[in-house]
Amino acid sequence: MTAFPLDAVAAVLAIPAAAVVPLALLPNYRLTARLNVAASLLTFLAALSLLVTPRPAPGPYLLVDDLNIVFIVLNTFVGFTTSVFSASYIAHELEIGRLTAANLRFYHAMYQVMMFGMNLALVSNNIGLMWVAVELATLSTVLMVGLYRTPEALEAAWKYFILGSVGIAFALFGTILVYMAAQPVVQDGASAMIWTVLVGQAARFDPALLNVAFVFLLLGYGTKVGLAPLHAWLPDAHAEGPTPISAVLSGLLLNVALYAVLRFKILLAASPNALAPGPLMIAMGLASVIFAAFMLYRRQDIKRLFAYSSIEHMGIIVFAFGMGGPLANFAGLLHMVMHSLTKAAIFFAVGHVAQVKGTQRIAEIRGLTESHPGLGWAFVVGVIAIAGLPPFGIFMSEFLVVSSTFARHPSLAVALVFGLLVAFGALLLRLTGIAFGEPRGSLAPVKAPYLPMYAHLALVLVAGLYLPPAVVAWFQHVAKLLG
Repeated sequence: MTAFPLDAVAAVLAIPAAAVVPLALLPNYRLTARLNVAASLLTFLAALSLLVTPRPAPGPYLLVDDLNIVFIVLNTFVGFTTSVFSASYIAHELEIGRLTAANLRFYHAMYQVMMFGMNLALVSNNIGLMWVAVELATLSTVLMVGLYRTPEALEAAWKYFILGSVGIAFALFGTILVYMAAQPVVQDGASAMIWTVLVGQAARFDPALLNVAFVFLLLGYGTKVGLAPLHAWLPDAHAEGPTPISAVLSGLLLNVALYAVLRFKILLAASPNALAPGPLMIAMGLASVIFAAFMLYRRQDIKRLFAYSSIEHMGIIVFAFGMGGPLANFAGLLHMVMHSLTKAAIFFAVGHVAQVKGTQRIAEIRGLTESHPGLGWAFVVGVIAIAGLPPFGIFMSEFLVVSSTFARHPSLAVALVFGLLVAFGALLLRLTGIAFGEPRGSLAPVKAPYLPMYAHLALVLVAGLYLPPAVVAWFQHVAKLLG
């Protein structure tokens, strides 16, 4: 096994890790905010370089391949744009007294710890190290969810911690079972944790152990994905934590947990006598879509509304990967990217709205397109995009998911379309009240740049109109790897 050289992969990990200490110690907010943005930008540039530089051979701990590079580039890009949004958002929270200078140093340090944990999980070639990295990313976001120190925020953080701990315990047990299945075949304890070794020998593993392992892994990492009925932590975490963390949770952390599920799905697919993972993923994905679609009608808090929208869309993605095959997997990958970009943009808009209006209650937010046209119309575009209307990228990915399902299992396609239509109705109902009509609440201007929000929406629009052939070929290749 070759050692992993110091290169762009090391930079993706080293930059956020190196930024943690100065961010925790420096007292000046403007300086730490800029350092946070700079560290996030450098990490994104290092990730981009992976697309054009030769990939190093996998080592015992780190791996870069065609699957995880999609996640790494997306993760670091949204991490960078969210850090830009966060700089102005958190400055306003400091100005109005909701946060203290000490909390802000803690916040920026935890932001980079979170980025380090997520990046490490994505490039891990060791399934034990991946588990540790996911737990590190989870714990850092738990601490940031409780940043406001209000009773509601602390309750949300504890709920997230407790349910996340149960999920990660299931994932740990599933990881141990995979190790137990591999060790008699591989013979070497350390190698029985290396994913590239596992996938090459999976056909010789005990299928019964792999079956039980995948059930625990799906439940464990599925808790972090936010799949129903394991989703209870997610709406509270979104509603009570700082809005940049809502953007990161929906746009990044859910994807990291999904990545872990996909790794183990590939492992089971390599064992001909093991359980087919598709039906379990289809069932949980479809249940999440339909459940979240109905729950959208009952939300009174704007951040909780889009938290349930995230549950719905993660359900669509898991459903697509459960269906499998080149077209459904392609659609799942595309939907994952489009959802991350769109939902982060929506939370950027929601953060601006909540600050200027002084509330997250939907009933108290009206007429945004008239009172704040630049923000209101961006919000309209974001909701139209997330609802799956053309010409945005989510329309294309949902169309591919539905059409591939109709071709193979029409009854499942009908159930999926039903869930999508129910969710569409809820989002349209909320959009008309929030964006149009007589303005309600503060008319003060938004003192923050819209650039991160506009950049995300522009990418989603361009993807709906034209996907470069290189991107299509890349996603098609990854779709074939997923089986």
